[in-house]
Amino acid sequence: MYKHCIFDLDGTLTDPKLGITRSYQYALSAFGINEEPDDLIGFIGPPLRETFKIHYGFSDFDTEKAVAKFREYLTETGLYENEIYPGIPELLQTLKDNGKILTIATSKAKIFADKTLDHFDLEGFFDFVSGDEMDGTLSKGGKREIIRLAINAVDPERKTQTVMIGDRKYDIIGAQENDIDSIGVTWGYGSFTELKKAKATHIVDSVFTLKDLII
Repeated sequence: MYKHCIFDLDGTLTDPKLGITRSYQYALSAFGINEEPDDLIGFIGPPLRETFKIHYGFSDFDTEKAVAKFREYLTETGLYENEIYPGIPELLQTLKDNGKILTIATSKAKIFADKTLDHFDLEGFFDFVSGDEMDGTLSKGGKREIIRLAINAVDPERKTQTVMIGDRKYDIIGAQENDIDSIGVTWGYGSFTELKKAKATHIVDSVFTLKDLII
């Protein structure tokens, strides 16, 4: 059905809950803000700077300070407080065996996305990894530009049937902005309601169902 499959990373291929929430805790503690991990789950997926500005009202200066503290923890520890979702390696192998083109489009800075994929031995499945710049340039306004880069890297003439696969509304909206279909997955950090409201083309609740839909 789809030839080119673009995957989100956090909440779609891997479960980064522990590492991401602890990175947020570490960053916020520098400002005297103490949060419980479960109260930070909703911040898995959205652009980092957007979270600090919108939810905490940080100035541009404080946002950059918070991002630096977040990445300080993430680089040393948080990247590895992460788990790959069951069935994902097998799914990716099946898709490759069936001639699919696989890419990544993540709001995570590309350098961290590459490290995550390498840590889980997943990098070999992907033809291109599209992530944000360290300064957040590409994620301003959502995932439109990040997804566009993934498409252009493997299909610049837009001749291939492409789908974006992710767990948050940002993935779905970014797909719409690039005129491609989307598949919302419910095992991540966006609810069925969020994905439906964002008008995902399809919504699936298991890796098995996702495989059948793509193949």
